[in-house]
Amino acid sequence: MTSGEITSVGTAGAAPEHVGGRGAWFKKLPVVHQVRQSVGLQRGMLVAGLVLTALFVLVAVLAPLLAPYGWSQLRDLDGAFGAQMPPSAEHWFGTTVGGYDVLSRVVWGARTALLVVLVAVLSSIVVGVLLGLVSGYFGGWLDRVLVVIADAIYAFPSLLLAILLAIVISGGQSSMWGGILAAALSITVVFVPQYFRVVRAEVVRIKAEAFVDSARVLGTGHWRIMTRHVLRNSTRTLPLIVTLNASEAILTLAGLGFLGFGIEPTAAAEWGYDLQRSLADVTSGIWWTALFPGLAIVLAAMGMTLMGESLNDLADPRLRSRARSGQVAGAVAATSVEADASDPENPASAEHREDPKGDDA
Repeated sequence: MTSGEITSVGTAGAAPEHVGGRGAWFKKLPVVHQVRQSVGLQRGMLVAGLVLTALFVLVAVLAPLLAPYGWSQLRDLDGAFGAQMPPSAEHWFGTTVGGYDVLSRVVWGARTALLVVLVAVLSSIVVGVLLGLVSGYFGGWLDRVLVVIADAIYAFPSLLLAILLAIVISGGQSSMWGGILAAALSITVVFVPQYFRVVRAEVVRIKAEAFVDSARVLGTGHWRIMTRHVLRNSTRTLPLIVTLNASEAILTLAGLGFLGFGIEPTAAAEWGYDLQRSLADVTSGIWWTALFPGLAIVLAAMGMTLMGESLNDLADPRLRSRARSGQVAGAVAATSVEADASDPENPASAEHREDPKGDDA
């Protein structure tokens, strides 16, 4: 085999990753990069999580176009919908005990859940990162007080704390934005200690690095050091926490609605409330009022959980290198050059020549 043939076999399709091309910018996008980096079951989990999360976001954004009726609509031009009607051509998912269209409630409930997740996660990031940055950088009595407060919040059950704060914040109001803000802010208080502790630990480690000391020697102010040097290097793990907290926010919102502390059905659609109202229907054989809201909760939370767990595995250098080494070993085995049987240095050909009975047989 000539050197040109060996080169074509051993390097076919193995283009260097640093070589740019027409689609090089697309491969460097955050999500695309993680998908290309994952292999095997890990890639399947990540892709499944991305698909479910994208479906949840699309349904929430396109709710006015996808929902056949409003979330509190009880009749159309033909008259009232009727209570506990089975799935049919007019109502694909049937109707609830209150006479609402189940499909419309599920679709509009996705928008409510997305709004709560966005408000809760964004406000938790702003408050938690700011407190963690200040606490870890300056230390002292402020750091000790904030750590004690965070530990005290951790001591309370998260759902119980969310219930108490929802009652205090909502004040008995059942408006759409009042209920969304009450649920989101009650979840925010539960999430703030997580971001606070993660960012504080990273800031304490980074502020002792040599480049931070060099910035102090050059006379750089505290605010510039905190924002330009410390903050940019202490928030690398936040995307992983965001995905896991988003799924927890959906479950917490559903728990609040299930226990009766969520949003009223005339103000907005909410999966937990609809699931609670449909419990009595299940014992009577009316399955559709509970199946679809419960399935929506499970799929939305599962999608974000799968995405968060997969990204967490990819962020671990040991798991990433182990998967990469397995992929490289498989590629090497697939592109290895088979030895020539006529080669005198090949052990297999030597055994064939030493066997005097090989030709007779």
